Amino acid sequence: RIITKPPLYPKTEECAVSDEVTQARRFTLAQLLVVLIALAVIIAIAIPVYRTRALRTRREEATQALRRIQAAQERYLIQYNRYASRLTSNAPLGLGLSESTPQAHYRLRLDVDDPVRPARFTARALASDPASAQADPNCHSFSLDQNGIRDARDASGADRTALCWR
Repeated sequence: RIITKPPLYPKTEECAVSDEVTQARRFTLAQLLVVLIALAVIIAIAIPVYRTRALRTRREEATQALRRIQAAQERYLIQYNRYASRLTSNAPLGLGLSESTPQAHYRLRLDVDDPVRPARFTARALASDPASAQADPNCHSFSLDQNGIRDARDASGADRTALCWR
C-alpha cells in the first residue's frame, strides 16, 4: 500500500480555473515553429530589398553630385563664357564644390580639354575606397559631360550605364 501526503493546500475551484488559464496561455512547439518560419521568410525577403534600396541610394548620391557639377558648369559658362577647370576652387578659378559626395562614397573629379580655356568637360564620380567598390561592384564609376552624355562602368571597365543611371 502506497501512502501519499495530502496537498498542503486543498485545491479550490478558483485554483482549478487558474490552472486551465495557464495551460491555455502556453505555446506548443508547433506554434513556436510556425512563428519562427514566418519570421525567417520575412527576413529572407527584407534583406535583399534593403540591400537593393541601399545600392540605389548610393547610385543616386553619385548621379546627383554629377548633375550639381553640370548645373554649376552651366552657370559658370554663362558668367565667364567658358567652363571652369577646377572643382574645388572658388570662382573665378573654379566651381567651389566638394571633392566627394555627401556621404563620401564617391570621389568627384572634373576633367577638361584645356586647363586655361576649357570648351568641354567631363565630371566623374569614382568609388572612394575598396569598401565602396565592393558594396556596389556594378557601378564603380560614373561620368557626365557638357552635352549630358552619361556613362557608368563597373570595376572591370564594362559599360553599366543603363543599370547605374536609373
